[in-house]
Amino acid sequence: MKRTLSILAVLLLICFQSQAQYEIKSSKKYSHDIGNMVSMLDDLKGRVERIVKDLNQEQTDFLIDKDANSIGAIIYHLAATEAYYQVYTFEKRQFNKEEESKWSVALGLGDKGREELQGKPIQYYLDIYNEVREKTKELLKTKDDKWFSKKNGAMTNHWAWFHVMEHQANHMGQLAFLTKRLPK
Repeated sequence: MKRTLSILAVLLLICFQSQAQYEIKSSKKYSHDIGNMVSMLDDLKGRVERIVKDLNQEQTDFLIDKDANSIGAIIYHLAATEAYYQVYTFEKRQFNKEEESKWSVALGLGDKGREELQGKPIQYYLDIYNEVREKTKELLKTKDDKWFSKKNGAMTNHWAWFHVMEHQANHMGQLAFLTKRLPK
């Protein structure tokens, strides 16, 4: 009984400590809603990075089956999607020819992605992801919550960035699944 109470006390302490550590907090560099979104985007990005940061080359290029995408390609895909939403929300346009050339393989993945997105270390993909995120954060510093709530085509800018976050959360689950199935 004493051991059970000790274990319960430790678990409660852990729960209370972890509750205090996890919060969405807007930085003073941003308006309130944008700051909350940046906080959530960065939290997801940090969790994605923790899942993959120590992978070797074989693991980075691992394909679980013939229709799968590699872990490196998925990270590149996250960066490409975020880069697209940068131009869509901040410039109200689609990719131009140069941007399309740079990002199209990572956006589409599939056979072309399996063929072309191989042989680079995980840090290569994480560096691209970091570069895109830094640009996103710099661009978001120039906007306010009024801009965030403005309609941009069929969606608001807020919804567009929520979609980026949702997209990253979806692929974070995929990455967690894949890393558990990596060859040892």
